[in-house]
Amino acid sequence: MARRAADRTSPAVLFTGFPGFIGARLIPRLVELAPDTAFVCLVQEKFLGAAEESVRTLAKGHPGTAGRIELVTGDITAPGLGLSRSKARALARRLIGCYHLAAVYDLAVARDVGMRINVEGTRNVIEFLKGASGLKRLDYVSTAYVSGTAVGPYRETDLDVGQGFRNHYEETKFLAELAVRESGLPFVTYRPGIVVGDSRTGETAKFDGPYYVLGAMRLLPSPGVFLKIGSGDSPVNVVPVDFVLESIARLSTWEGAAGKTYHLTDPAPSSAQEIATLFERALGKTFVYVPVPLTLAQLALWPRLVQKTLGLPAQALDYFDHPCQYDARRATEDLGRFGVSCPRFADYVQNLVAFYLKKRSEISRGAMI
Repeated sequence: MARRAADRTSPAVLFTGFPGFIGARLIPRLVELAPDTAFVCLVQEKFLGAAEESVRTLAKGHPGTAGRIELVTGDITAPGLGLSRSKARALARRLIGCYHLAAVYDLAVARDVGMRINVEGTRNVIEFLKGASGLKRLDYVSTAYVSGTAVGPYRETDLDVGQGFRNHYEETKFLAELAVRESGLPFVTYRPGIVVGDSRTGETAKFDGPYYVLGAMRLLPSPGVFLKIGSGDSPVNVVPVDFVLESIARLSTWEGAAGKTYHLTDPAPSSAQEIATLFERALGKTFVYVPVPLTLAQLALWPRLVQKTLGLPAQALDYFDHPCQYDARRATEDLGRFGVSCPRFADYVQNLVAFYLKKRSEISRGAMI
C-alpha cells in the first residue's frame, strides 16, 4: 500500500545511493530492525525509473517496505541537494537521520568528477543536514582505502597519518570523510574493504577489484603463466557484501555506535597469492606464477589495449602489493554482540566464481552501487 501524502510529515531518514546494489539491499534490513522508520531516498532524475521499479520489487519481496520508501528527485552535487526551498524546508523538518552512501566508486575516476561527487556532494549533504534540528546522526559510508599509501597497521581512529594517495578515488574519499569528521554533526563512519559478491549466492552488481584477476585468469590458457605482483604476500582485504550490509544495519540501529569509525574489513585477510591460487583452483586451471615488480607490471599493463583485452586496469595492481593492515578490533568487538563476523574468503570463493561465470556477460563493471 502506498504511503499517503499525509504521512509525508512524519519523521524520516534521508538516504542517498538508492537504488544502488548496496542501498537497495540495505533498506529492507533497516526496515526489519527499525520498523517505525520511513526512508526518503534522494534520487537523480536519470535513475528515477530504476528507483521506482526497485521500490515495487522490494515491496513484493519484502512487504514491510511497502509505503516506507519515498522518492525525492534531487542531486547531491547541487546546493540544497537540488531541492526547491519549500521541499528542502519540509524535508529538513522531518529528518532524524541520514545514510549517505552515494559516491563514485572507480579507481580510475578523474579528479574533477571525484571532487564534485565524493567531496562536494558530501559537503552538500552535510550543509543540508545542518538545517535539520531533529537530526540524531549521520551514518556515512567511506572506504578503508582512505589509508592511501600508509603502510603497517592503520587503526579505526586513524585518518590523516601523512599518507599520500594512489588515485583520485582514495584522495576524494579521504577528503569526504575529513569533511564528515569536521562537520560538527553526530556521525558514525563505516570503512569497508574491497567489496565482492554475497558470500552465500555470489551475487554482485559489478565485477571489479579481485574480479579483474579472475577475468584475466579465465582468458589465459592453462597450464600457463600468470604474474605475481611483488612477493604476493601482502594482504588484500576482501569482504562480501552481505557482511558489509549486516554490519551497517546492526551498527546504525545501535546507539552504542555513536561517534565511532568502523573498519568493515577482514581481520585475517588472504594474501594476494592466496586469492590468486583460490581463483585458479575454482576455475579448474593451473598456472606458474612469475614474480614481477609492481612498477614493471603497471608499465606492461599501461597500454589501454592491454587493459581492455585482459579487463584489468593498471590502477588495480596497487591493491595486490600494499602492506597495510586494517585494525578492526572495534568493529569485531561491537559486531560480536550481534553475532556478526566476516567469513573467510576461502569459504565463499566458489560462490563468487560460480556467479561470475554465469553472469559475466550480463553485468557491467560500471554498474551503480
